[in-house]
Amino acid sequence: MPHKRNPIRSERLTGLARVLRGYAMTGLENVALWHERDISHSSAERIILPDAAILTHFMLVEITDLVKHLQVYPDNMQRNMNLYGGVIFSQSVLLALVNKGMNREAAYAIVQTHAHQAWNQEGGNFRQTLCQDPQVQQLLSAAEIDQCFDPSRHLQNLDQIYQRLDI
Repeated sequence: MPHKRNPIRSERLTGLARVLRGYAMTGLENVALWHERDISHSSAERIILPDAAILTHFMLVEITDLVKHLQVYPDNMQRNMNLYGGVIFSQSVLLALVNKGMNREAAYAIVQTHAHQAWNQEGGNFRQTLCQDPQVQQLLSAAEIDQCFDPSRHLQNLDQIYQRLDI
């Protein structure tokens, strides 16, 4: 489709990750008989060890370049996070209700009902209908609801993550 960007690199990396995982399985199968080494181990190791090292290097170069040149559109991300009144934050609301003592199944039903309303109604707003729910109002203050919809807590370790990438 012409309007999409080609995700070939990320698709290639996910496929190669499965190959690498397969090499790990072969290596793990060799562990069981290390005390009784025979030639069957070395035949597999002669293939998987160099190939896994080369493949890992290739994948690291690919992912590093992919991340370096990644295009991020914060305005689009913000808009998407707030679609349908922030329905993406439903898990945070669910956990907040459970932490306040509500049964998980009951909390799930309430949050799911409001999420589905937001999705299925023209101009649906998850946060708005949630704030009007008497059961939610009974357990969560306006400030606590604000916390549920605050993306900054998911970003608090972002600088450390980027430092680990060292790119």
